[in-house]
Amino acid sequence: QVQLVESGGGLVQAGGSLRLSCTASGSDFSRSTMGWYRQAPGQQRETVATITSARRINYVDSVKGRFTISRDNAKNTVILQMNGLKPEDTAVYYCNMYLEYTSYWGKGTLVTVSS
Repeated sequence: QVQLVESGGGLVQAGGSLRLSCTASGSDFSRSTMGWYRQAPGQQRETVATITSARRINYVDSVKGRFTISRDNAKNTVILQMNGLKPEDTAVYYCNMYLEYTSYWGKGTLVTVSS
């Protein structure tokens, strides 16, 4: 049974930073594609950043240059470092694992950016 547990959300002022962490259990983490997604109130969930098992990385245009995704296979952990936060980054952030044609989700962590 795959479990993903996120941490690191919270309230921050515009221009500030937060570091989101997601730890996976019950899976072959190193072979998976890991990602961070977000969903703002009244909006659809969108992809923020993904990192493959080969460490190929993609970002949504709105976070390029501000967010950094990384993974530590020894710790089964994926990190999203968020700098230069803007009010429009406010959302629930979800960790995702894609492995063997199956997608797994964490419960999400709330990020609120005040202006």
